[in-house]
Amino acid sequence: MTQNALPDRHPDAAAALTRLLSVMAALRDPVTGCPWDQAQDFDSIVPYTIEEAYEVADAIARRDWAQIPDELGDLLFQVVYYADMAADQGRFDFATVARGIADKMIRRHPHVFGDGSAEDVRGVWEAGKAAERAARAETGTLGGIPVGLPALTRAAKLCARAARVGFDWAHPALVIDKVGEELAELRDELDAADRARLQDELGDVLFTVANLARTLGLDPEACLRHANAKFQRRFETMERAIESEGRSLGEADPAEMEAAWQRAKRQDPAPPANAAARTAPDPPAAA
Repeated sequence: MTQNALPDRHPDAAAALTRLLSVMAALRDPVTGCPWDQAQDFDSIVPYTIEEAYEVADAIARRDWAQIPDELGDLLFQVVYYADMAADQGRFDFATVARGIADKMIRRHPHVFGDGSAEDVRGVWEAGKAAERAARAETGTLGGIPVGLPALTRAAKLCARAARVGFDWAHPALVIDKVGEELAELRDELDAADRARLQDELGDVLFTVANLARTLGLDPEACLRHANAKFQRRFETMERAIESEGRSLGEADPAEMEAAWQRAKRQDPAPPANAAARTAPDPPAAA
């Protein structure tokens, strides 16, 4: 496929995007715009960007197809926000962003947009990433992994990078053994109650668990989101059961809560595995 033969699957996208850019320009107009939008800068918007990305992930995990377009729109709005602020400063604009990512994807997929071979997809992707890191002066195997990523995700990415050069476990069972070893070291620190040591040892446990998820081909963040949702669902079932007896949860003794918890677990069998928990296939997951 050549660049001139790119498929047009979104015939209305250009007009819709132009309208969105115009909405953002109106919101940030220095005279007639919204005072809140006028006052924002790159740093102040970052927390909202992160929140919107998580809301996209949540909607996808719930397979809420009616909500996903709305959440994606919120995330797109963040991109437009940054681009409009940058355009005001003469740094770049939305076209720069869109053009840059399109060029990058075309460059990294010569088997689709050129004469490359599909058998060398991984090599081309890795070479492209390495060249981009070098251009940004990000050196070394672990260079360029953003420190602002969720810690579990960043741990898995660090381990994935190390695995590329052979620093890896031969089998997931060995990583499970390592989790047990790290837990034992954490247990050894309990009596001393040195918070710095406990933090260090617990960090090792969490890091190793993230690495275990990677070796199993699972996304540790998605696994934890699944566990969070399961705990909340079962806890709320337990709470409702005790409240149906005319008491608050705080009035139940531990044995009663345990019995209600076990009933809630039996009423809530594990749902089928969520595809979102699996890591994406390489090369994109190797970013």
